[in-house]
Amino acid sequence: MRRVTKLAAAACATAALALTTTACGESSTESAAEGDKGVGLAFDVGGKDDHSFNQAANRGMLKATKELDLGNKTLTASNDETEATREQRLTQLAEAGYNPVVGVGFAYGKSINKVAKDFPDTTFAVVDAESNADNVSGLLFSEQEASYLAGVAAAKKTKTKKVGFIGGVNNALIQKFEAGFVQGVEETDSKIKLTSQYLYPTNIKGFNDPKAAKDKAKGMLDQDIDVIYSAAGQSGTGAIEEISKKKGAWAIGVDSDQYEQPGLEKYRDSILTSAVKNVDIAVYELIKSVDEGKPLHGTQNFTLKEDGVSLATSGGFIDDVQDDVSAAKKKIVNGDIKVRTSP
Repeated sequence: MRRVTKLAAAACATAALALTTTACGESSTESAAEGDKGVGLAFDVGGKDDHSFNQAANRGMLKATKELDLGNKTLTASNDETEATREQRLTQLAEAGYNPVVGVGFAYGKSINKVAKDFPDTTFAVVDAESNADNVSGLLFSEQEASYLAGVAAAKKTKTKKVGFIGGVNNALIQKFEAGFVQGVEETDSKIKLTSQYLYPTNIKGFNDPKAAKDKAKGMLDQDIDVIYSAAGQSGTGAIEEISKKKGAWAIGVDSDQYEQPGLEKYRDSILTSAVKNVDIAVYELIKSVDEGKPLHGTQNFTLKEDGVSLATSGGFIDDVQDDVSAAKKKIVNGDIKVRTSP
């Protein structure tokens, strides 16, 4: 397989590109190849401008379609939608001739594996869920490993000895972020008090409710928590905004390098670092494999060892603790540290 070993080099090459957008929140470009529609991408709630994993997937898709001269079409999920609605969205893309069809987010796991069986000649991919069909590629990431490094940085940078975690939805995926972060903090400084809170128990609106995250962050700041890690998709932007109001407080971003996101530029001096998962590179490599006639199938795992996940250094705010972060990374890669996947 060609994907993971190329992640570090490919990550430097990805860039945001322009996309024609309609009033309905959908977008498309015409394919240059006659009879070939290109890539169909189904976003999770929050859409392509969530400054997080949707936006990362969009970067990877746009890079691939530009380089390979492919068309594309994107559709976006809404809060509180049903499984049938997700299936309909994926079916719409497949019936229209898009190949591959990519679902961004674990919420598409069940629907994409089901719909894929009706389109055996189309390659499907789903971010954050496993493959259960022959023509599906499941793109999984070791979020807990990048989160562990974020925990090390948080433990070293806190002045109040109090740090916080905000999760969007209390499910197995986001618990991986919490577990890694908590372990990284505890194994760096066991005297630090750590507070974990979730926006919603099960509703995926937790990834699209910045106000809820803002309120959680305010509550933590009021308790003198001065480093807060949010794993909540677009909701996390609300936490970052609130944290930026308090001098000396730090936000830790997630999925994308949020220091580099144009939409968060006004808050960048408060973004300590970000636990990055290279969704853009995974999506890029998947699309490229289909274009080359050798589509990736089965579950793909993107780990810290292969640069599938990482801790951002933009802004230089963790330069003074980089030796500690690097030492922890080495131990994880070597297997000396086993990072938990549940709290």
